[in-house]
Amino acid sequence: MSRARPDTPFRLHLAVGVVLSLVCVLLPVGAGRDALYTAISFGCVAVMVVGVRRHAPLAPGGWWLVTAGIAVWACADLLWAVYTWVLGTSPFPSPADVLYLSSYVLIAAGFWRFVRARGGHGDREGLIDSAIFTVGFVLISWVLLMRPGLEAAGDSTAARVLAAAYPLGDVLLLALLVRLLTTAGARTAAFRWLVAANALLLVADSAYQYTSMTGTYSGGLTTLPWLLGYVAFAAAALHPSMRHLADGGGAEGGTRFTRGRLAALTLASLVSPGTLLLQLAVGAQLEAWAVALSSVVLFLLVVMRMSGLLRHLEGQASRLADLARTDALTGLPNRRTSDAELERLQTRSRAEGSPLCVAVLDLDRFKAFNDTFGHQAGDRLLVQSAQAWRAALEAGGGAAGPDRTALLGRWGGEEFVLLLLGHDLPASVAVVQALAATTPAGQTVSAGVARWDGLESAAEVFGRADAALYAAKTGGRDQVRAAGPAPVAEDGPAVEPVSRG
Repeated sequence: MSRARPDTPFRLHLAVGVVLSLVCVLLPVGAGRDALYTAISFGCVAVMVVGVRRHAPLAPGGWWLVTAGIAVWACADLLWAVYTWVLGTSPFPSPADVLYLSSYVLIAAGFWRFVRARGGHGDREGLIDSAIFTVGFVLISWVLLMRPGLEAAGDSTAARVLAAAYPLGDVLLLALLVRLLTTAGARTAAFRWLVAANALLLVADSAYQYTSMTGTYSGGLTTLPWLLGYVAFAAAALHPSMRHLADGGGAEGGTRFTRGRLAALTLASLVSPGTLLLQLAVGAQLEAWAVALSSVVLFLLVVMRMSGLLRHLEGQASRLADLARTDALTGLPNRRTSDAELERLQTRSRAEGSPLCVAVLDLDRFKAFNDTFGHQAGDRLLVQSAQAWRAALEAGGGAAGPDRTALLGRWGGEEFVLLLLGHDLPASVAVVQALAATTPAGQTVSAGVARWDGLESAAEVFGRADAALYAAKTGGRDQVRAAGPAPVAEDGPAVEPVSRG
C-alpha cells in the first residue's frame, strides 16, 4: 500500500479552494453568492488553524496572529453580508470597518513576528530597502487613493478618516511584506504562498478602494483576488514547510545586494520623478508637494543605503587584507608578512644600530605525528604550538620591550620563523630554547638562528638560519644551532653548534 504524500492535504485544499473561488465569482450577485463567499473564507480560517496545530512551527506566534487577522477579516465580510441581505442596510461607517482595520494590524503584527524570527530585526540594510519601496507605494497610494478619497469624503470626519485609514492599512501590509522579502533565509513553499497571499490581499483591497471611489465597482472578478488570498493564506499554513519559516539567515548573515534587488530599488527610487513626468504628460493635476517630499525622503534613504554598502565594502577589504597577512590556521603572520617585516626590521636595525637575528623553528617528526594521529591532530599541534610560543614571548619579559622586538610567524608546513630585533646571537638562541621548552604534546623542536650582518639581503640571512636548522636536524634534532658569520667566499654559511635544549 503506497504511503500518502505529506503535502497531499495542501494539494487538495489548493484544488478545492481555487475551484470554489472561480465558481463564486461566476455566480450572480446575491445572497447565495455571499453565502459561498463566507463559507470559503471561514473554511480557509479553519484550514489555517489545522495547519498551525498540525505542523507546530518554530515561531507559532506569527502564524496565530495572521490566522486571527484573516478570521477577523472573514467576520467583517460576514457582518457586511448580514447588513446587506438580512438587515437591508449599508451603514457607513459600520462595525465592519472596525473589524477590517483591526485585521490589518493583526496581519502586519504576524508578519513582523516572521521578520524577527528570521533575524531581520537587526538588518539595517533590509530595513532601508523596505522603506524605499514603502515610500514609493505611499506616493502612488496618495495620488490614486488617498487624495481622491479625501476629496470625495467631503466634510464628514468619519468618511475622511476611513478614506485615509484603508490606504494606510495597505501601506502597512506592503511595508511588512517587503520587509519579509528582504530577510535572509530559505524561500520555502510556505514562504512563497504567504507572500502571494499578502500580495493578493493588497491587489484586491486597492482595486476595491479605487473602483468604489470612482463608482465602477460591480463585484465579479474584483473579488477574486480576495478569495484567492484566503486560499493562499490557508495554503501557506497547511504546507509542511511552514514549520521552517523561522529558519532565517540572521542579521549577521548580511543582506545580499543582487542585480535584481538593485533593479527593484532603482525602479522604486524613480517613482517620484516618474509620477511627476506622467502627470505632466497627461495634463493631470500636479502633486508637487507629495512628489517633492517623497523625492527628498527617497534621496536620503538611497544615501543611507549607499553609505551602508561602502562600510560593508570597507569591512570586506579590511578582512581580506587581514587574511592576506595572516596564516588562516594559527593566526600568526604568514610568510609574505614575515618577509615584509624582516625587511622593515633590517631598516630599523641599520638606523638604530641594534642587532637583528632570524630564527627558523621546525617541529620534529611532524609527518610521523600526522600519520599516527591524523591531520586534524597535526593541525591542533600547529595551533597549540603557535599559542604556546606566542604566550612565552609575551610572558618572557626580555623577548620584547622598548628596545627589543620579537615577531613570530608561520613560514609554511611545520616551519615557523622568529624575528628578534635588539637581541644578539646568544640572547636569540636563549629565547628560541625557551620557546622550544614550551612545545605541547611532548613534541620537540629543531631550530637554526642567524644574526644579520647589516649587508646581506633578507633571503641571504634567512638562508643561513635555514642551513643552521638543517644542521640541527641532521645532528639529531631537538636542538638549536647558531649560524656562523656570513661567509665571504662561496663555500656557504658556517654553523656553530649550540647546546641541546
